[in-house]
Amino acid sequence: MGIEVLSNSTQTIAHLVREIGNIGLWLHALGISIVLWIIIQIILIIQNRVKRKTINKIREDLSRIEKKIDKLSKKI
Repeated sequence: MGIEVLSNSTQTIAHLVREIGNIGLWLHALGISIVLWIIIQIILIIQNRVKRKTINKIREDLSRIEKKIDKLSKKI
């Protein structure tokens, strides 16, 4: 009787340890996924910032060109 109880409790503990290990693996995979997602978001933010700077520079250049054209058209 005592041996069966000890055997069953040992099997239960082993099963619980395996389940906790599986949960740990899932949490690890989830953590890696979140870190990769954050890295990708940072890269996209940096790329968008560079694109926005380029667009603003083009917009300023267009504005300057329009002013020059207006100035030239008034002279004519």
